[in-house]
Amino acid sequence: MRSRRDVLRSAVLGGGASVVAATALGSLGPEAAFAAGQKAQKVEPGAPDPDFAEGRIRSIKDNTLLVLGSNLVFHTIRVVDGTSLWKLGPVGFDQAKPGDGLYARGVRMPDGLLAAESVWLNIVNIKGHIKNITGQTLHLDHNGHEVLCHVVPGKSVAVHSESPPTADLSMLKVSQHVQILGAWRPDTNEVDIATVFSPH
Repeated sequence: MRSRRDVLRSAVLGGGASVVAATALGSLGPEAAFAAGQKAQKVEPGAPDPDFAEGRIRSIKDNTLLVLGSNLVFHTIRVVDGTSLWKLGPVGFDQAKPGDGLYARGVRMPDGLLAAESVWLNIVNIKGHIKNITGQTLHLDHNGHEVLCHVVPGKSVAVHSESPPTADLSMLKVSQHVQILGAWRPDTNEVDIATVFSPH
């Protein structure tokens, strides 16, 4: 059986005619963007991970993203058959826009191009305490900065302690410490909520 890496390599070499959000290979959930130990091969401490890229999309041509990393290094990322994309949930490639931030993991090709296994668009993982709750918005104090976190009907869920995820966010209270996984609205202090984790 061919590995996911083999499939990605062949998709790039074959041109990757069609793009899908998730395939029988399985998509990676958003938590995986922040998970340690994701790589099969070891990377020397302090060395950049060759199979990982981050930054903001500068341009999109066909199924290729040109991304400027936070270290001012450009990355060329190819989205192919088998690539999973996340933007508050599984999405198609048409949801990627210039200006979006991203994390991408995949297989580095000999020419330096990254064949993407997974792409997380605008994903954020922030902690803080709830300053206020107004309508469908949580006002979060994150290290002294206010972040407006929007509840998205049909998407946002809360996980209280060890309980399963629920769409009922009414248990969240002002002054409560929470962790929010969500999608940043580029160039704002606003986030759409995927999951709110509260310790109790």
